[in-house]
Amino acid sequence: MSDFVNAPETERPATDGSSVPLSARTSRSKGEPRFPGGPQADPAGSHFERRIRSFQPRRSRVTTGQADALERLWPQWGMDIDGQRVVDLAELFGNSNPVVLEIGFGMGEATAQMAAAAPDVNILAVDVHTPGQGNLLNLADQNGLTNIRVGNGDAIILLRKMLTPDSLDGLRVYFPDPWPKKRHHKRRLIQPAFLSLAATRLRPGAVVHCATDWEPYAEQMLDVLSAHPDFENTQAEGGFAPRPGFRPLTRFEGQGLDKGHVVNDLLFRRVPHRQP
Repeated sequence: MSDFVNAPETERPATDGSSVPLSARTSRSKGEPRFPGGPQADPAGSHFERRIRSFQPRRSRVTTGQADALERLWPQWGMDIDGQRVVDLAELFGNSNPVVLEIGFGMGEATAQMAAAAPDVNILAVDVHTPGQGNLLNLADQNGLTNIRVGNGDAIILLRKMLTPDSLDGLRVYFPDPWPKKRHHKRRLIQPAFLSLAATRLRPGAVVHCATDWEPYAEQMLDVLSAHPDFENTQAEGGFAPRPGFRPLTRFEGQGLDKGHVVNDLLFRRVPHRQP
């Protein structure tokens, strides 16, 4: 599986046919969207109750290539999670191929590699990190990947309000924020209530795949998944799973392994629906 890298950027065309160096910054008036037609800063707004969130938006520099991808490709491949409509996934992707939801994709390199390796599987990749959104769109464009859509916002609202029952064929949560301090454990994504919500959107047989290099969080994930009645461990003997070949070894993961971190994978299958 080849690595995906961004094409080198030197300049971008201006409207008069000249070029603008990467160091140039465009100015915008107060209140003007950062990327007109691109991802909104808070797509769900105040439509929903305030609650403890498992994510924290990060602010970092958006490169010229990422900004260009957001401006060009967001209307076609991007989706704001506003909770105001139900999404027809076949319409969103333009086909009826199986759909896997990925929550938290970082800069998108692993997502792009998995999309390239399985072109008949659609990936709905959700994050709130604007540079990562732009980078994944850029990778999809450069490598001709039409089976990726990028969601902007809270995945809980997406699952609760915008997806229909049994609409997903898989769920991936790779290296989520471990919230290591004990007082922050309630912010961790993999909790019984989240799994109950996800189970309503996963068809029977769909696989939940989690990976983390934070061992205490891995143990918690194993405990809550093993105890949940809607999921069963794909490992006959229980416990963690070997890293499957379809999950790429990311740069972040490689750095952790070099430091002696232990990475644990968990693969649990959605069991058949219980009869009332």
